[in-house]
Amino acid sequence: MQLTFLGTGSAMPTGDRMQTGLLLEKSDSRLLVDCGSGVLHTLARTDVGYEGVDTVLLTHHHLDHVSDLLPLLKARWLAGEEHLTVVGPTGTKGLVTDLLDVHDYLKDRVDLTLREVDAGSFEVAGFDVESIETRHSMHGLAYNFDGDLVFSADTEAFAGMGEFADGCEVLVHDCSFPDEVDVSNHPTPTQLGESLADAEIEALYLTHLYPHTEGKHREMQASIEEHFDGHVAFARDGLVVETE
Repeated sequence: MQLTFLGTGSAMPTGDRMQTGLLLEKSDSRLLVDCGSGVLHTLARTDVGYEGVDTVLLTHHHLDHVSDLLPLLKARWLAGEEHLTVVGPTGTKGLVTDLLDVHDYLKDRVDLTLREVDAGSFEVAGFDVESIETRHSMHGLAYNFDGDLVFSADTEAFAGMGEFADGCEVLVHDCSFPDEVDVSNHPTPTQLGESLADAEIEALYLTHLYPHTEGKHREMQASIEEHFDGHVAFARDGLVVETE
């Protein structure tokens, strides 16, 4: 499987990081996970492009994870693509329907499929997915793709995520703030490291980075490594990671 980080930033833009988006590829399967502001542009820079991805899987409905959804739909329509599938947690159908009520000229421009999923097992775009609920200010899901790669989405650190990701090659996890920030709904590095202390995970990539983390990467990494034995790295827009 190949993972391309399309956006590794947060709801506070820095100019260097787009909002959340991941591109997953294996064989002929391609999946866009989340579609925050700027993700359409970074997707266009890939060999796949927005023409090559007809399925989006959402973790939750905060703006920094969904704001490029309709721009994606419009770009695919203008490029002559005929299909788009949007999958996500409860409320996804209402979200997209309401957006199309506002931008009604986009209705029926492509064959649009809307699908909602719960915590558990399902298949999407050729990927076998397990999901669990996150601990965030909005209902959301974390996803395990083919038992190989896990994306935490936005969430506080909790032991259940370590158990969920145990045995995977790559975990992509929210690490929004350094330790000195008192925050809820997102983890600090120490909290994240403690939550993963018993998990066997080869590599941990930190994402959803707020401006508060700038200049703090080394100390954040060290805080995690006090508890977690796997490789720890900061994700960046455009980074490509291969799993076996």
